[in-house]
Amino acid sequence: MSDTQEPADNAVGKVTSVVREEDTAAALNHVTGDKFPAVLSTTRTIALLEVAAGSVLAQLCLAHQLSVGVDVNVKHLAATLPGATVTATARYTGRIGKLYAFEVVAYDAAGEIMRGEHTRAIIDVDRLIGSAKKRNPSA
Repeated sequence: MSDTQEPADNAVGKVTSVVREEDTAAALNHVTGDKFPAVLSTTRTIALLEVAAGSVLAQLCLAHQLSVGVDVNVKHLAATLPGATVTATARYTGRIGKLYAFEVVAYDAAGEIMRGEHTRAIIDVDRLIGSAKKRNPSA
């Protein structure tokens, strides 16, 4: 990818998913010892937003590249039960230096459940793996 290549103005990525039990906050109870309810977790919702944004950048990546999340600033506004369909959208809003910025929104049939901002970077996969190995050589 060259630094001059950009997604189209206001390009939108979108992903839809049906909430499963393993997507809920309750799925983490065995890890945390808490009694979280069986509603879509914040982390799974953020993951959907990241996938939506990543889909906008996928077309810009060369074979040895991918986009990775750098920053997420969201508000979780409403709870969603298993079985509900959730749609996550990411609208490209421009660059912040080398980062690609997005307005992100997730919603279910009743309306918005999460809204915020997200930035991503396009990176070289081998460089990413090399850096990770240096940080954790025993892995």
